[in-house]
Amino acid sequence: MQLYFIRHGQSVNNAGANDPNYKEHSDPYLTEIGRKQAQITAQYLKERQAITSDDPWNSQNQFGFGFTHLYSSLMERAVHTAAETARALGDVPFTAWVDIHEEGGIYARKKEENQKGLPGKPRSFFEQNFPEIRLPDHLDESGWWNRPFEADDERQLRAERVLAELLARHGDREGQSEERIAFVSHGGFFVRFMCAVLKLPWRQGANGLRSWFLLNNCSISRFDFRKGNVMVSYVNNTNHLPPELITG
Repeated sequence: MQLYFIRHGQSVNNAGANDPNYKEHSDPYLTEIGRKQAQITAQYLKERQAITSDDPWNSQNQFGFGFTHLYSSLMERAVHTAAETARALGDVPFTAWVDIHEEGGIYARKKEENQKGLPGKPRSFFEQNFPEIRLPDHLDESGWWNRPFEADDERQLRAERVLAELLARHGDREGQSEERIAFVSHGGFFVRFMCAVLKLPWRQGANGLRSWFLLNNCSISRFDFRKGNVMVSYVNNTNHLPPELITG
C-alpha cells in the first residue's frame, strides 16, 4: 500500500497567522491562494494519475500515482482541497474520514468561550457544495463534530487508531493489486501520524528540543507500507506549485 498525505490549501487562519488583529475562524475556509493551490495540485495529479511504466522503482512517482481511494477530513478547507482532486480524477472513490481532522476539532476561538466545542458543518453543507464526497451515514443537520475541544491526550491515540484502520482497510493482501491512498488532511495531524507510524515520542527531539514536521499547503508526502516495513519515500514535496504559491 502507498499512502499520500496531502495538506489542505491555504486557509484564512493560515493567512492571518501573523496578523495580531486577525480573529481566527472555527472552521476556516480557503483563501484565493488556497483555491489556486488546490486547483494546481488537482491538475498535477490528474496529469500523472495513469501509471505509465511497470518499472517497480517509482519512488518519486516518475511513472504516475495511480490513486485508488481519496479521503478527506470534514473540515471545510480539507474537503474543498480534496474535492478539486476528486473532480479532476473523476472515477476515484472520494470518502470522508472523520478521524483525520486537525487537532482540537471544531471549537470556539474567542478567549471568553474557552475553546467550547461547536457543531461543525451539517450534511446539507457538503451535499450542496461538495456533492462528490461520500458522507458518513450518521451525519445529519446537527453537524459532524458536536463534541468538546479535543484534549491533548486524545490526539496521539486518534492517530494510532487511524493508522491501524488504514492498514486494516487497505494493507497489502495476497492476490490483490496494491492500493494507493490519498489523505487530504492537516499539518498538526500529520505530526501525530508520523509519530504513530515511526513510534516517535510526541514532539520530543534530541537535546531537549521540540520536534515538528513542516508541511506547506498542498504539499504531498508519501509512505510505502510493504511486507512488514514502512518506508517514508518523501515529505513536504511542493515541486508541483509555483514559488509564489508555496505557503506555510
